[in-house]
Amino acid sequence: MKIKITGKNMDITDALREITFKKIGRLDKYFQGDVDTNVTFSVEKNRQIIEVTINLPGTILRAEEYSDDMYTSIDKAVDVLERQIRKYKTKLQKRYKNGETIRFENIEPMPKPKKEDVPKLVKVKKFAMKPMNVEEAILQMELLRHNFFVFMNGETDEVNVVYKRKDGNYGLIEPEF
Repeated sequence: MKIKITGKNMDITDALREITFKKIGRLDKYFQGDVDTNVTFSVEKNRQIIEVTINLPGTILRAEEYSDDMYTSIDKAVDVLERQIRKYKTKLQKRYKNGETIRFENIEPMPKPKKEDVPKLVKVKKFAMKPMNVEEAILQMELLRHNFFVFMNGETDEVNVVYKRKDGNYGLIEPEF
């Protein structure tokens, strides 16, 4: 596993570099051959953020976690990546249905979800959409204290979605035909 570590708004200490190689290096047992891995550490206000991207042939595994402590963030990111690896392995085994292990030799497949664990549609909401501009939609979203808001864009007469991003800014989703 080739691990590349970078830092945004912070210096990477030797102890942090060492623990990162140790913890993320444990994922190496799941892969055959060298896999490129990018690790980015950053600090925003009181949040210690780690972003890990593993480039596999045909797919990318990614985890972004944050906490008050960088070492806790590393542990959370490794847990997320292990779950993703298990899910990806199960998906590959179902696709090829020969029962052999495809890429990962040392990991058990995810258990089948129980009937009560499978998500289901529990609510349907209908509402009238009056045309509005993006700024009005953002204001409405903030007033409702939601993370997103579906609205009819008055300028384009199309259904759009505004949403609150993790960085505190807003995003807009527009349809493309």
